[in-house]
Amino acid sequence: MKPTTPAENARPASPLRRNISPASTRRLGEAGEASRLGRRAPKPARQGIRAAGSRGNKEIRPPAARQLVRPSHPGGPDGQVGVHPGHPPAPHNPDTLRWIALGGLEEIGRNMMLLEYRDEILAIDAGLLFAAGEETPGVDYIIPNTTYLEERKKNIKALIITHAHYDHIGAIPHVMDKIGNPLIYTTELSKEIIMKRQGDYPTSAKPRFNIVRPGETHQLGKYFAITLFDVVHNIPEGFGMIIRTPIGNIVHPGEFKFDYDHEGKPRGLDIWKRVGEEGIHTLMLDSTGAEVPGYSVSERVVETELEKVFRAAPGRILVGTFASLLDRLGEIVKIAEKIGRHVAVTGRSMSTNLQIAQNLHYFKFEKGTIIPLEEIGKYRDEKLLILCTGAQGEPKGALMRIATGEHRQLKVRTTDTIVLSSSAIPGNERSIQNLKDGLARQGAMVYHNKMLDIHSSGHAPQEELKEVMRLVKPRFFLPIHGYYFMRWRNARHAEEALGMKPEHTLLADNGIVVEFGKDFARVTNEEVPSSYVMVDGLGVGDVGEVVLRDRKTLAEEGMLVIIVTLTKRDGRILKNPDIISRGFIYLKDNHELLDELRAKIRGILSRIPRHQSVDAEYAKTLIRDQIGQFIFTKTKRRPMILPVLIEI
Repeated sequence: MKPTTPAENARPASPLRRNISPASTRRLGEAGEASRLGRRAPKPARQGIRAAGSRGNKEIRPPAARQLVRPSHPGGPDGQVGVHPGHPPAPHNPDTLRWIALGGLEEIGRNMMLLEYRDEILAIDAGLLFAAGEETPGVDYIIPNTTYLEERKKNIKALIITHAHYDHIGAIPHVMDKIGNPLIYTTELSKEIIMKRQGDYPTSAKPRFNIVRPGETHQLGKYFAITLFDVVHNIPEGFGMIIRTPIGNIVHPGEFKFDYDHEGKPRGLDIWKRVGEEGIHTLMLDSTGAEVPGYSVSERVVETELEKVFRAAPGRILVGTFASLLDRLGEIVKIAEKIGRHVAVTGRSMSTNLQIAQNLHYFKFEKGTIIPLEEIGKYRDEKLLILCTGAQGEPKGALMRIATGEHRQLKVRTTDTIVLSSSAIPGNERSIQNLKDGLARQGAMVYHNKMLDIHSSGHAPQEELKEVMRLVKPRFFLPIHGYYFMRWRNARHAEEALGMKPEHTLLADNGIVVEFGKDFARVTNEEVPSSYVMVDGLGVGDVGEVVLRDRKTLAEEGMLVIIVTLTKRDGRILKNPDIISRGFIYLKDNHELLDELRAKIRGILSRIPRHQSVDAEYAKTLIRDQIGQFIFTKTKRRPMILPVLIEI
C-alpha cells in the first residue's frame, strides 16, 4: 500500500493548518503568550555506561548489572509492555511510526527523543543532565546515548529544539558531529543561546539553523511536517508542535504551564482548543508537575510578592534564581527600576543570558539600571539589587561562594535581604539547606518559596495537565519527561480526565521503542542503546563503569598505599614496608593495626621462592588480595589497595 504523506493525511479546513511549503509559512492568528525555562535532577545509572572517544563506541556493563524489569502496564491492543534488555526485537512493520526516547524518561533532564517513519527521522531536543555527586563522582554532566542516531544519521531530517534550557540544548556541542550535523529548527533566542554555548567548544561542528516561529508549518522530508504553537514556560520563545505524520497527528507540547491575568483567569487556552480541533492521534505531556496538585502560582502573584519583599529590605537585596529564568529576571529588573535600585549580576551564565535577551529586544531597561559588579562600591546598600546564580546550592554558584566567604566582591552583611526565587530540584535539598544555613548564620534575612509566593514552576501541575487533555482530546496518551512514578501519575490523570482506557496510555522507559499505527499504539519489546554518556572535563564518554567504581571506592572506603623495597635478585625485603593511608585510617592512632599489616606483608613476600627474581605483578596481586581480605576481617571495610614495589 502506498504510504500517505502528511499533506494527504491532513484535513483540508483547519485553523492551525497552513501551506506546508517552507517558503510559504504564515503566522497563527492570536498566538497566545510568550513562553518561559526548566531544570534538571540527578539520577543513578540504571545500566551500563557508554564509552566513546579514544576508546571507540562501545557499551560497558557492570559485572553484576541487574536486569531492567519494566513495571507491568498495558502498552497497546496486544498488551505488549517493555521487557528485559537482550530480548530479540520483534520485526516491525515499515508502515508504523516509531518513537524512542534517548533520555528524559527516568530522570529530569537529558531530554532527547526521535520519531522514525521508514527512512526518515525527526530528532527532538538534545539536553544534558547534571551529575549526581554520590553516584557519578567527578562527572560534570551526562548526555544522551546517540548510537541509534549515529547509525542512521543520513536519515535525520531535522533536530527540533523546543526551548533553550540546558536540559534540552546542553548536549548539542557533543552530539552534532556524531549524528551528521542536521539542520536545527528553533527560534531566534534559542539559536543565540546555543551559539553562545558553542563558543566554549570551538572544535565541535558549527550548527546550522532554520529559524521558526509559532504559527508556522514546515515540511520536513516526505513523511513529516510540523505546525508550531506558542506555550507559556519560563523562558521566551518556547513552543509546542503538531507533528503531522502518515499515521496521524502527534502533539509534542514542549514544556508549559498556564499563565493567569490579574483576575486569576488563565490566558491562551484557545491555542489548546484549536490544537484539539486538528484531530489528535497521540498527545505527549511533560510529567514534571504530575504529582503537584492544583494550578500554577500566577507570575503576577510572584511579581507582587517580590515587590513587597524588596520594598521592605533595609539594605542590599540579593536574589538567587536559575540563570535561564529570563522572564523572572526581566521582571525583577523592572521592579528594581520601579523602587529606585541599581542591578548588578554575579554569575557568567546569568549575565550572558540577560545580554542576549536585551540584544534581541525582549527587555528594554533604563540606562544605568544594570551596573558592573565591580562598581557596587559606588552605591549605597539600599540602592543595590544583585542577581545571583547558585540558588540550588551548587558549590561553584555565586550564592554558595558568598555564603562561604569565597566571593571576591560580595560578603554577607546583617542588613542583607536574600531571596531564593526558585524551587528545589530533586536531589538538591541538602545543598540548598546548607546554603540557607550558611547565609542565616551570618545574620542575613533569607526568604524562600515555602515562606512566600516568590516562585512559580514552569511545569504544569495536575489540574492544568488535565485541562489540556480535555481540550486536545487525543486517542492515545504518552507521558514524557520525568521519573516513572511521575509519568504513571500523568497516565492516571488521562484516565480520570478523559475516561481513557489504560491500554491507551503508554509508559515506556529510555530506549524502549513505541510503535504507532493509524488505529493503535503499543510499547514493543525492542530496546536501543540509552545508557549514560559521561562528560568529565574535556572527555566525552571516556569515563566508564570501572572509573566510576574506583571513584566511589575512594570516596566511600579510602585508599591504602603499600610501598615495599626488595632486592631484585632474590626478593628479600630491605626495609620495613611503608604504608600511606588516605580516607581509611589515621595512622598515628592505629599503631597496632599498622604493625599487623607490616607483619602480614612480610609474611606474604617471604613465601615467594627465592631461587628466581620476583614477578612484580604477581607480588602486587598477592598483596592486594590478601591484605584486602585481612583489612576487611579486621575493620569490615574495603579500601582501595595500591601496592608499589621498588626493586634494587
